[in-house]
Amino acid sequence: MKRVTILGSTGSIGQSTLQVLAQHSQKFQVYALSAHSNVKKMVQQCRAFLPQIVVMVDENAAQQLHKQLRENADTASIKVLSGADNVVQIARSAQTDYVMAAIVGAAGLPGALAAARSGKRVMLANKEALVMAGKLFMRAIQQSGAELLPVDSEHNAIFQSLPENFSVHQDNASYGIEKIILTASGGPFLYHTQDQLKNVTAAQACAHPNWSMGKKISVDSATMMNKGLEIIEASWLFGMRAQDIEVVIHPQSIIHSLVSYCDGSVLAQLGHPDMCTPIAFALSWPERIEIPVKRLNLAQIATLEFLPPDLSRFPCLRLSYDALKQGGGATVVLNAANEVAVEAFLQQKIPFMAIAQLVEYVLLKTPDRAIEYLHDIDELDQMARITSQQWLSDQYRLGLS
Repeated sequence: MKRVTILGSTGSIGQSTLQVLAQHSQKFQVYALSAHSNVKKMVQQCRAFLPQIVVMVDENAAQQLHKQLRENADTASIKVLSGADNVVQIARSAQTDYVMAAIVGAAGLPGALAAARSGKRVMLANKEALVMAGKLFMRAIQQSGAELLPVDSEHNAIFQSLPENFSVHQDNASYGIEKIILTASGGPFLYHTQDQLKNVTAAQACAHPNWSMGKKISVDSATMMNKGLEIIEASWLFGMRAQDIEVVIHPQSIIHSLVSYCDGSVLAQLGHPDMCTPIAFALSWPERIEIPVKRLNLAQIATLEFLPPDLSRFPCLRLSYDALKQGGGATVVLNAANEVAVEAFLQQKIPFMAIAQLVEYVLLKTPDRAIEYLHDIDELDQMARITSQQWLSDQYRLGLS
């Protein structure tokens, strides 16, 4: 019986994780859950899974949750804590074996890093942990002996397509690996022209054709920044250079990613787009567990399409490659500026195409620095956010694009 902690349990990945755990309650037990402020959803999860500890980042939400849990005898003994520091505490707790790191954005870094340093099995759905702190994170994994299992469908697919003895600390050429290929659906605006992209709305950007995701990740998919962040994540996960990571548009999202070898072989992982599949793999590796996802019928699908990405319409992809090649703190700046830009777009403060404009500006204006410690990341992240807000104020204070 493995004890599981889920950081970000009320989000889409957290909910899917609980769905898989419910189907295999004889193998897994929920130890702790965390969320920001969704009391209603957390009450439901507490009643269904009876965790020992729950952390709500928002203090008012924690008080509301505590009160509601005390009204039911089954949940009255659940310990309720508040604050981001306690998220870190449950991530490193000796009482848990596996940690699902599913908090979106920079906020997910401290918990994921704490789990890595504590030698847990870290099921990483928070790509920002590697985008912002790849060097620190991978060092923590190596020093603590933690197991790192990627949950993003693309990186999970690559993991499944690599040799069983693969190690990120070995030269990829010794495994015969030439490159990895990340697939991208293209999002809801794949066939939009640049003129059409100028007028798209937040609601349209969040309507992903294949995947059910939160608003921020959906917008990142629409701009292809999500794929850009995945390029950076893949570089750290698999020890790959930027030039050895390729992106191909695959609208059906059936092939989740591929590995190309020196003998001309290309290995891929296929399946219907359902996050329960990579989650189940991360939980059960090196074995597999059965889950009731839709089975693949290639004859019924009939056709799979592939297209090269258009960097003129999706400049966030280009900016991500540039940041990865630059190294240092560039990827921290990229992530911070993008988070500010996406939030501004969702609040209808800037148009869709201004997301990339803001990110590019901040990358140019924020001084770079080496990343050795967590406080280096925090300082650079704050600098980038201040510069982003200044850009918003200067360029859009009159509501003009």
